[in-house]
Amino acid sequence: MSWSDRDKQVWQSINSWKEGLYEYEANDLEHTYVKWLDYAFESIPQDVQEQFFQRLDGWLFHMHSLIQGSQMQNDARERILVTARAFNQDIETIEDLQYLTIDQLHYIAEQHAGRHRIYSLFQGGFTGTGGLVALGSDLPAMAVINLRSVQLIAITYGSDVQTPFEMMTALKVFHASTLPSRLRALAWEDLMEDLNKKDSNYFYDGSEQLTDYTWLEGPMKQAFKALAITLFKGKKWSGLPLVSMAVGAGVNYQLSRKITDFAEKYYQYRYLRLKKNQ
Repeated sequence: MSWSDRDKQVWQSINSWKEGLYEYEANDLEHTYVKWLDYAFESIPQDVQEQFFQRLDGWLFHMHSLIQGSQMQNDARERILVTARAFNQDIETIEDLQYLTIDQLHYIAEQHAGRHRIYSLFQGGFTGTGGLVALGSDLPAMAVINLRSVQLIAITYGSDVQTPFEMMTALKVFHASTLPSRLRALAWEDLMEDLNKKDSNYFYDGSEQLTDYTWLEGPMKQAFKALAITLFKGKKWSGLPLVSMAVGAGVNYQLSRKITDFAEKYYQYRYLRLKKNQ
């Protein structure tokens, strides 16, 4: 398959986006936060840290497996194939999706990504009501929503997340997309390293470690969001804490947008790279 002019345009836009990852410079506040975080974790024994992050990784693996094996996800896979057949009636499998054009694939991916951003918006609004159940369920709910959106974007671009390599890759894409901006370039390089040394479309041969203390900045931002919601939940209009609901909805929407944008850039890159080499 040869590249079209549109393929070249998307490839150039991905390269420009990648340059932005590498050119990002942390501000003074971020540097201060990093120093504080380093200092805080230096006081925690290494074996305790390892056990904690192993359990966190295990929780993400388990959640990923539950999502990709659910009936809801199987139904979504079938909807992707049905939509794809509207463009090309010869599409039969997930791998066949790579025969669609980049714009057709983006259209399908955006349908699912946009839907999950709306889910995040409503989840944030619910969290903004300030109830204990709402606040306590926010982090797990956001993990489910965004892991699922990454899986569906991967499927749209022809990657079957039920295989070990693609399952691990989807998890690493989710992890990379939730990292602080200053660390996302390194995470992109790690994904490229896995892609370059891949010698099988099925097995994964690389590091299975995902989280470390640098990743906790994202969950900590969610904790700050919960604090803001708690502070503003008493200010109500027509019986609703509209300010805290707006804070929750806005933060969750922006997080999901960041995750889906990163995920689609990665899978578009893989699609175009494969198409170029064929």
